[in-house]
Amino acid sequence: ELIEALAGMHRVVAGEMTLLGQPFSAQHWLDPRRARELGVAHVPEDRHARAMVMTFAAWESAVLGYEGWPEYSRAGTMRHEAMHAATHQMMDTFDVRPRDPALLCGNFSGGNQQKLVLARELGRQPRVLLVGQPTRGVDIGAIEFIHGQLRRMRDAGCAVLLVSSELDEILALSDRVIVMNQGRITGELPVSECTETKLGLLMAGGGVAA
Repeated sequence: ELIEALAGMHRVVAGEMTLLGQPFSAQHWLDPRRARELGVAHVPEDRHARAMVMTFAAWESAVLGYEGWPEYSRAGTMRHEAMHAATHQMMDTFDVRPRDPALLCGNFSGGNQQKLVLARELGRQPRVLLVGQPTRGVDIGAIEFIHGQLRRMRDAGCAVLLVSSELDEILALSDRVIVMNQGRITGELPVSECTETKLGLLMAGGGVAA
């Protein structure tokens, strides 16, 4: 729920945040369109429920959330050829197989579904990337590819907020780790100081001895 709130998908009842220098309060929270305009990309935890529609063709899900942008729409008319061309490019860049924009999303493997979502969100060179459980339900080859893409974004200067239940993934990709318990931050550590014991204590709501 945290990254969905930060992406503007949920209203918050209290609190505030500063995103790319702009303050947002609970009374004036951002919406998903505004988040995208600011350069925020979002890869949801549940790709089936939040990131694509299984009965849509790949090209339809590849532009989901961006279909009203100038490159895909002109004077209220959808530019389907541009959408198909963009999807072909995404599939080539992110090695989505089979390379068939007309294929229904439900007919792709989990790894290729996730790569299509990543292609859509990362292809715009976002300034902030909110990504939840990026390798859930994908095969080993796709995991390595996805990790490589997240490192590439980090190295390019993109701020990446990763939410994952996989400890190895967190330690492999993160610079620092923040642990939350029941909606509150219980600790923050540089990844060089993280151990399973320390993280376990923080996840249980306890502190870490200095």
